[in-house]
Amino acid sequence: MSDNENNQGEPQMPDAETEAPQDNNVEALDAGAVEQEPDLREELGKLREQMFRIAAEAENTRKRAAREVIDARKYAVTGLARDLLDVADNLSRALSAIPAEARDHASEALGGLISGVELTDKTLHKALDRHGVRKIDPKGEKFNPNHHQAVAQIPSHAPAGEVVEVIQPGYLLGDRTLRAAMVAVSSGQPPAPEDHGSAETKGEEPGSNVDTTA
Repeated sequence: MSDNENNQGEPQMPDAETEAPQDNNVEALDAGAVEQEPDLREELGKLREQMFRIAAEAENTRKRAAREVIDARKYAVTGLARDLLDVADNLSRALSAIPAEARDHASEALGGLISGVELTDKTLHKALDRHGVRKIDPKGEKFNPNHHQAVAQIPSHAPAGEVVEVIQPGYLLGDRTLRAAMVAVSSGQPPAPEDHGSAETKGEEPGSNVDTTA
């Protein structure tokens, strides 16, 4: 048997020189991974922060959409309610124009008519109230430019800026002003006393200033 045949039957062992480059490559990869670790952590932190931001924006969008749906339902009657305010004003004027004496001595037919107008007025305001429309009657309250419209300023013993007269009631729809109340506001100064210019008022006797030279 030849030496070549003996060599073929024996397992060949790798040379130390062949293994050395492979070990160097592994060490180089490990070193590179260690160097990149801070960068990877930073990138991971950025991705996590971006994910949280996107989630927060999505939640805010969902809440905003839900609020818009609620507002759309709540204020859908704005146009109709505003038109009905004229009806409410006319009913109120009609009832205010009936003297108390006429109510007391009204015939059966007239009394029925008055009762019908009163019932219509109450029913209308109940319907408005069911849809979130509330009447504003701010007499005695501090003037609020968000809910009141000042059309006059009058002398009064009331503090300055207090509503002393309601010319036309206002209405709210939810927390929004459907129509501002038209009001008169106190100027904070009481009315001046009347001066009749009479002799008695001035402390003079009647006839004391009569011209006797004629």
